[in-house]
Amino acid sequence: MTPVTRILDLVPEDAEHTLRNFAVSVGEAPYRGSQAARHLWQSPARSFADMSDLPASLRERLAERFSLDRLELVDERRSTDGTRKFLFRLGDGQQIETVAIPERERMTLCISSQAGCALQCAFCATGAMGFARNLNAFEIAGQVRELSFVEPAIKPTNIVFMGMGEPLMNWPAVDAALSILNSPKGFGIGARRITLSTVGWLPGIESLAARKEQFRLAISVHAPSDALRATLMPVNTKFPLADVIAAAARFDRRVTFEYVMLGGVNDQEAHARELAALARGCGAFVNLIPLHPGGAMGFTPSAAAQIDRFARVLRAAKVEVAVRRSRGLDIAAACGQLRTERLARRAPATTDVDRQVHETA
Repeated sequence: MTPVTRILDLVPEDAEHTLRNFAVSVGEAPYRGSQAARHLWQSPARSFADMSDLPASLRERLAERFSLDRLELVDERRSTDGTRKFLFRLGDGQQIETVAIPERERMTLCISSQAGCALQCAFCATGAMGFARNLNAFEIAGQVRELSFVEPAIKPTNIVFMGMGEPLMNWPAVDAALSILNSPKGFGIGARRITLSTVGWLPGIESLAARKEQFRLAISVHAPSDALRATLMPVNTKFPLADVIAAAARFDRRVTFEYVMLGGVNDQEAHARELAALARGCGAFVNLIPLHPGGAMGFTPSAAAQIDRFARVLRAAKVEVAVRRSRGLDIAAACGQLRTERLARRAPATTDVDRQVHETA
């Protein structure tokens, strides 16, 4: 028996080629395969049976040969500021989060690339829960697909890989998902509107830089020195700041530094001066992030006045800076917070230098 193919794991061009060949193999015109392909990402269908522009017999044959996998929506929270947070259950029972953030004419989706995270950043709720597994391509891009089925439907203008997990540790699946998100035969989202956020996972930065599209890179810095950063982000032992900054300088597009403001920890003027020197070293834009109190993990958010002072020091040093506005304060919108409410924490996993993640027994 021919095995069922998970068609949503294929990049759009390969999926269309596969479906056209299948259409011919069952006596249909090749264009019928292209019609089916449009229902994968451009005009998503919940099932093959819902592809009403195809003959019923072809829909039946497609359902026998291919799977059109879904993510199960198990929870949704809506904030008074318009932010919507979704919890999806995967086929093996793992759960991941997606956040939709409206801002004027923009709709940004914050998507996950792993179930949990192995990196144990001290202030992150996702890191505290431990690592379960990497997502595959359809589970990453499928978060966008599923939101076309909610009421009201969500059509993103921007995508940020800033949800659960370290995307560059799951590069093969993220690589394919980027093609699905960006391709005109996929979701058609411009590369400059897709941002990958990383702790500074150097093999992944190199892989991203090798792609010809202008995808954006954001680096989670969170401390301006190795000594402090190592206490907040254990990955700094593997990839010290100097190496991360050097990789950012080699990246052929402008890089953003993400910097979570932790009260009394990394928010003093001396820290701002050190951060300014790092940013100038690679021409980075700095995004200051008020710590979300729901996922604070024992830390205290910096006061607004202290964040303003910090930003003024950066601007005085000729560094471009923005202060991100906290969203979803009333709906457990901190990364990993909603999943943590539902699942017991796991023991943290370990990683190796080949960007693979090993689950602890």
